[in-house]
Amino acid sequence: MSRYPIVVLSRNPDKFKNSHPSVANQHGLTFHKGDVQNRTSLPWGDSFSHVLHAATDSTLGPGLSPIQRFQQIVEGTTNILDLAVATGARRFLLTSSGGIYGPQPTDLEAIPEDWRGSPPMDEPSTAYSQAKRAAEHLCALYREAHGLETVIARCFAFVGRDLPLDAHFAIGNFIRDALSAEQITVAGDGTPLRTYLDQTDLAHWLWMLMMNGQDGETFNVGSDQVISIAELAHLVRDLISPNKPVRILELSQQVALRNRYVPDIRKTQQQLGLSVTVPLAEAIRCTVAAAQAAMTLHKSDFPPKTRLNSEPGNTIS
Repeated sequence: MSRYPIVVLSRNPDKFKNSHPSVANQHGLTFHKGDVQNRTSLPWGDSFSHVLHAATDSTLGPGLSPIQRFQQIVEGTTNILDLAVATGARRFLLTSSGGIYGPQPTDLEAIPEDWRGSPPMDEPSTAYSQAKRAAEHLCALYREAHGLETVIARCFAFVGRDLPLDAHFAIGNFIRDALSAEQITVAGDGTPLRTYLDQTDLAHWLWMLMMNGQDGETFNVGSDQVISIAELAHLVRDLISPNKPVRILELSQQVALRNRYVPDIRKTQQQLGLSVTVPLAEAIRCTVAAAQAAMTLHKSDFPPKTRLNSEPGNTIS
């Protein structure tokens, strides 16, 4: 795995170990039961050189109130920054979100890191993105106050073997439909534009950013292969179930934001030599294979087919 011993903070280590035994049994990997919002549960007595903070309920987040989402991110980031300083960490990587840029202008092909857009401050639905902005600012404050080297990874949309198929992620919904429904359903009009980075590339990019990203800098993390939601639904269909119909409901969106959600990744590519190595079609096939293997292992059906792929608000899908 790595020559560095790694400690994973988890609210439920046993659940993770049971779900991912091949990962949990890696040499040099240990687990500490704790919650980023519960300071007393954190490993204050340990010593760390690097800290990667990615603890946010991205999948279950929509079930929280806006206040709960905001507090979870801001309080959690504050506590983990305090932990990093107290345990002697030299480097800190925060996984932020492309949602901090706010709505992407239609004439802006891809969002660069120096884009100064922001989500509207007076809309509670933007709590996730507002909290991520606050978390980034906290990193700047701790960098100045404590000399902690901080790097920001602004993450966009992803796909891979661990993608939930029953959450608010459009690509996961389409894969689930292709495997188990009579048709693949697009709740909106299919016009929003997205990119999807495979989780294998995501893991490698985050590791490289934590180890080699320039102190005080921000980097977009995502793919540059642009695809519309309608095209994505048809691609999933063609790869998994070629004869299945795709139905586009053309329902009106509650929040007409992020019709385009595309990162400019040239800075990440040029400064760190990173690239997209897993094509989208291959990433979808790997996701499908993992889902089928899990269903066979647990001898269970896919979750109920709730229609959650319209992608309103500030969740990543």
